[in-house]
Amino acid sequence: MGLLTDKKALILGVANEKSIAWAIARLFHAEGAELMLTYAGEAVEKRVRPLAESLNATVAPCNVTSDDEIVAVMADIKERWGGLDILIHSVAFADREELKGSILSTTRQGFATALDVSAYSLIALLKEAQPLMVGRNACALAMSYYGAVKVFPNYNVMGVAKAALEASIRYLSAGMGTDGVRVNGISAGPIKTLAASGVGDFKQILNTVEERAPLHRNITQEDVAKSALYLCSDLASGVTGEVHYVDAGYNVTGI
Repeated sequence: MGLLTDKKALILGVANEKSIAWAIARLFHAEGAELMLTYAGEAVEKRVRPLAESLNATVAPCNVTSDDEIVAVMADIKERWGGLDILIHSVAFADREELKGSILSTTRQGFATALDVSAYSLIALLKEAQPLMVGRNACALAMSYYGAVKVFPNYNVMGVAKAALEASIRYLSAGMGTDGVRVNGISAGPIKTLAASGVGDFKQILNTVEERAPLHRNITQEDVAKSALYLCSDLASGVTGEVHYVDAGYNVTGI
């Protein structure tokens, strides 16, 4: 018996085999969960579908900027499973041009897009998922980054979006708590993923974390997945509204 035996999990954000969401999917599968992975667009589908098949997971389209697609994926879950135990939100986006220069270069449209995809989407998803999660000791987990609370070079509007995401986690924990649904976040240290490739001087950030973090190393996707397993299992039955750092301790350093 695994920690997630018979649990039904929806995982958004698998882009390729280097994705944090993919490491979570693999570990959740090993711990007994039944999975659904989503994709946005044909290019991502081509990468996600074979990964999903390797875990006997189902796949479904879900562009989180589309309310219709969110409604459709929840309807699919209701028909397929009857309910939902775990929702993993590992979705964020800002146009590459918005991650250059300073925050002053942010455009109105770029700001709206980053906040919509990276923060509002969690609210939109849980609004539709709520009826499926009631009475199941269910939980939702979103991926954040230290750039939500501290300034990092070239992170710009994504830092603002992650700050909004972390505030949303707290408010959603209150909004969903009466139904017994927990909502938490993980603030992961820098990892070489497809999303990270859009951040300038990312190698410098990796080097700084390795030098200054108490563990003197960068984290892996698997490090994040193991904390996700804890937060989404009954081991964390009393934990909600938290943003849990998985960053080799970097966030506690003052220099």
